[in-house]
Amino acid sequence: MKKVYLDNSATTRVSQEVLDAMLPFFTETYGNPSSLHTMGQEASAAVQKAREQVARAIGADAEEIIFTSCGTEADNLALVGTAYANRKKGNHIITSSIEHPAILRTCEFLEKEGFRVTYLPVDRYGMVSPADVEAAIRPETTLISVMAVNNEIGTIQPVREIGRIAKEHNVYFHTDAVQAVGKVPINVKKDDIDMLSLSGHKIHAPKGVGALYVKKGTRIQALIHGGGQERNMKSGTENVPGIVGLGQACEAAIRDFDKNTAHMKRLRDKLIEGLLKIDRVRLNGHPTIRSPNNVNVSFSFIEGESLVLFLDMAGIEASTGSACSSKNLKASHVLLACGLPPEEAHGSLRLTNCAFNTEDEIDYVLETLPGIVDRLRAMSPLYKEAARTTT
Repeated sequence: MKKVYLDNSATTRVSQEVLDAMLPFFTETYGNPSSLHTMGQEASAAVQKAREQVARAIGADAEEIIFTSCGTEADNLALVGTAYANRKKGNHIITSSIEHPAILRTCEFLEKEGFRVTYLPVDRYGMVSPADVEAAIRPETTLISVMAVNNEIGTIQPVREIGRIAKEHNVYFHTDAVQAVGKVPINVKKDDIDMLSLSGHKIHAPKGVGALYVKKGTRIQALIHGGGQERNMKSGTENVPGIVGLGQACEAAIRDFDKNTAHMKRLRDKLIEGLLKIDRVRLNGHPTIRSPNNVNVSFSFIEGESLVLFLDMAGIEASTGSACSSKNLKASHVLLACGLPPEEAHGSLRLTNCAFNTEDEIDYVLETLPGIVDRLRAMSPLYKEAARTTT
């Protein structure tokens, strides 16, 4: 049976280039970067090289990169660390209603700690309005956090406009760029970004490593205390192989950016064109201002979970949305925020490609999926009733 992996927004395979860069740091150069001997200093130099590679990918300086265990930790450090460090100035945070749970659950925690959070609405495409951001700013606002690319529907947010507004009002701006790095252009200086989160396993590096960019001069306090690694911002012995892998993945993402994004966009558009030929299907997210690898569609009268299971039996691996929420049978908070009724939101399917996917694989999906949709709808009395009333 043919196997097609189209869940690259959940996680990606480790590329051979990244794996080759990592391997020596498991069995050969395995020293602790804090050690003074030769092997320790070689490990330290490898961490520094990776820091420079990550920084180049987002237009930052190397000393502004803090390595973390994942994107979620980076988000927590950005939000909680900044909120606590600036509490004397104010206690108000602005975010959007369609953020990743790593942001939303952290904001809920901060609300219990006495902070106030404004959750901005989005339009039907999942786009945040810069005017809404500006209107929500108060004298006590210390932080704005809006993701660069939505992990479920792929909509690209107006990060540069929001960054400019934040700068004009002397408010810190953080963006969760986990789904953006390597897919859309990001430059923290041109975009007036004060903090940016990214994750290794979304760009063909391993799980268990991420990074937070923190602009020089940003007031932020550590959440983890200990030996003082990462400029006292993330104590604990560094995950050297993972950090090396993240650095190599960032270098490859920027080196091959034009080629990879053109390939992903071509596969995305072919998939969208084919899927929209199916009866009673809608594209979720912005039709053009979206990640080059993201396709999110809703099928009327079908449960997304059933669709994913039937696709899996055909060798096609996909999802209904965020992998962090895949065991939660509630309708997507992102799709509900975009105005979809719950029954439509429950019928969503997310297909996300990468540079390793092929046109043959997309053809297989387009050959296979319509039959699965027909089979599932044949089981639905609601679909039968709707079909009768329209004929």
